[in-house]
Amino acid sequence: MKDVAGDSTELKESSNGTSGEETVEETEVPEVSFDEQFYPARPKALRPVARRRQFFAARPSLEFDGLNKTYVDWLRNQSMLGDANTMARQLSGQASMWQNAYARPNPRAAVEKAPVWFTAYPLSFITKEKQSFLAALGDPELWEAFREIGIRGLHTGPVKLAGGISGWSQTPSVDGHFDRISMAIDPAFGTEEEFRRMCEVAADHDGTVIDDIVPGHTGKGADFRLAEMNFRDYPGIYHMVDIPEEDWHLLPDVPEGKDSANISPEAEQALQKAGYIIGRLQRVIFYEPGVKETNWSATHPVADTTGKVRRWVYLHYFKAGQPSINWLDPTFAGMRLVVGDALHSLLDLGTGALRLDANGFLGVEKSAEEQPGWSEGHPLSEAANQLIGSMIRKVGGFSFQELNLTIDDIKAQSEAGADLSYDFITRPAYHYSLVTADTEFLRLTLRLAMEIGVDQASLVHALQNHDELTYELLHFAAGHREDVFELGGEELTGAEVAEKVQQTLRDRLTGESGPYNALFTTNGIACTTASFIMATLGIPDPEAMTPEQEARVRDVHVLMSMYNALQPGVFALSGWDLTGIIALPRDVVGELTAQGDTRWINRGAHDLMGTRPDAAKSAAGMPRARSLYGSLPEQLKDPNSYARRLQEILRVRESSGIATSVLLDVPEVSNRALLVLVNQLGDGSLEVTVLNFSDQEIAGSIQSPHLVPGSVVHDLFSSEDVGHVDDLHSFFLELGPYQGTALVLREPEPAGEEQAE
Repeated sequence: MKDVAGDSTELKESSNGTSGEETVEETEVPEVSFDEQFYPARPKALRPVARRRQFFAARPSLEFDGLNKTYVDWLRNQSMLGDANTMARQLSGQASMWQNAYARPNPRAAVEKAPVWFTAYPLSFITKEKQSFLAALGDPELWEAFREIGIRGLHTGPVKLAGGISGWSQTPSVDGHFDRISMAIDPAFGTEEEFRRMCEVAADHDGTVIDDIVPGHTGKGADFRLAEMNFRDYPGIYHMVDIPEEDWHLLPDVPEGKDSANISPEAEQALQKAGYIIGRLQRVIFYEPGVKETNWSATHPVADTTGKVRRWVYLHYFKAGQPSINWLDPTFAGMRLVVGDALHSLLDLGTGALRLDANGFLGVEKSAEEQPGWSEGHPLSEAANQLIGSMIRKVGGFSFQELNLTIDDIKAQSEAGADLSYDFITRPAYHYSLVTADTEFLRLTLRLAMEIGVDQASLVHALQNHDELTYELLHFAAGHREDVFELGGEELTGAEVAEKVQQTLRDRLTGESGPYNALFTTNGIACTTASFIMATLGIPDPEAMTPEQEARVRDVHVLMSMYNALQPGVFALSGWDLTGIIALPRDVVGELTAQGDTRWINRGAHDLMGTRPDAAKSAAGMPRARSLYGSLPEQLKDPNSYARRLQEILRVRESSGIATSVLLDVPEVSNRALLVLVNQLGDGSLEVTVLNFSDQEIAGSIQSPHLVPGSVVHDLFSSEDVGHVDDLHSFFLELGPYQGTALVLREPEPAGEEQAE
């Protein structure tokens, strides 16, 4: 693995880990720039470089433990903590670190910078022959298409090395590259220079590249292996507990060929009673009998640098290969690792923003006897997110969080942390509205968010991403499970509301209704947007779809795009959306879904630019899925295509300023399939989004106390005046099946001005 290009000084670590001798190569002195000549005090832009060197012993030892100094040194030179320390030394004391405000999130500034995002998924992206994923994302032709449609942000997905290390070998990722083990770009996706080139091309097209950091866990890479060896402060990165040998009988045996074993609920309880761990947590994500029954695993015996053999129990809130980071260890090693990774992406690679993956689980604490440990909505998560978000803003970037918690927790975490939050609030609700042709639950969730104080402009409203259609509804199922809500004419507890919505989605989207979709543990349903729509429309066989049915799928997809785009906040969509991908047959990805991760059926490979029409799979090996809409170049030739209709939606969104507006009202409706959003635009005028979530034509009144009588109702899509607001603060509107529109209200001019004219 080569050093980062442009590094003229290689920082060497001496054997005690401190900065040692520096070797400086001669470099050509650059000419004085305009800024340097006329603004000498203006800080220079920094490009710090991470320290990454790999070397192999001439005669590699087979003892992979702390007594093998060659192996330890090899791990140290790949560790993320080592890179983070090097980055920090280059940035400390620099004037440029103080040029940006950072204390408070600024969602509207983030939305203005990148209002519409394309979310890529490296494993599923089909490229030209011998072209890397990053080179494809940096192709000017792609960005020309993005600019024409109205897409200005690119979320790359995780592209750094992930997985683990076993001996001298790297092991593959266990969770779609969200188990990061290095700051280096994975060669499977391209090079660091291709990443930087992608950022430059994006900037040339008024775009922004958004990268990922993972503040909750790493993979089992060099940092974890050094932690197992009790090397310096590496154990401080993780929630790891050294179990004395006299209590090893409490630990499970590790099967041959494995490096750890999940502990049983009984062992979890025994270790808690012995005072080693905090025990059971609020939930077990990715629960699978015989695979993951608790959030704790025990390592196999490992010799440290003194020869002492140790076994550890470590926390992994996700999979066993994703050990959780400890944000309150006295060494603060985990914090240093994460912040270093963020700065590397922003200042070295050149991105403009970062996604914080699963950042709601950064604090765990023992609870009262017999109660699960406090692991979600913890104040430490808020503090850690404030540190991360502030550091990102301090160097001129913005961040967004994927936080599937209660609305209250999302509000609390947004006070000083990330600038934007993924819209887990209304995402399952608008899916439920389409399935039932009833927006009551969606209106309920929107109003709750307004009451709690969540600004819609601070949310990332997305269609499909790489995950399942999440329907955990934690606001109802957990935080407010005993509260009473009214839904469908009944008074239900929060827990009953969640179960009703979940069961309806299960019944309507899987089984006989949608055999091509699948449940994903207890989290939700594995499906693409197109396969969700197919089940909603009652299409049982993808292979037998008629042209009329395909057109109806496209109509519903456009409606879903309208819902996400014609409200304040970011609108995001994926390649699966742009090309109309349907779910892969389960047998095609049987090996990937064997351990219960059914999400691989919604990650089919797609050819966004039509570069390799004959390719059966992506370079990463993902099977090609069926596309209903075709590539972007094909669609841009067809005025009725999904891409062209999306372009019109984004034109209306951009020209009106809906993205940075303020949601004022979610009024009652005259037909249960209608949704009405009243937004206040930046100039003070009102915009009204009206959507029909049913397959029936609707004619009815749109009413809100915010509507000023006498105002002219102007349709932003047709550019025509379509009515007036009456004295009851309402106007009449007709919408076809699965149609929507955006309307601007122009207040009447005073009578005196009319007479003067």
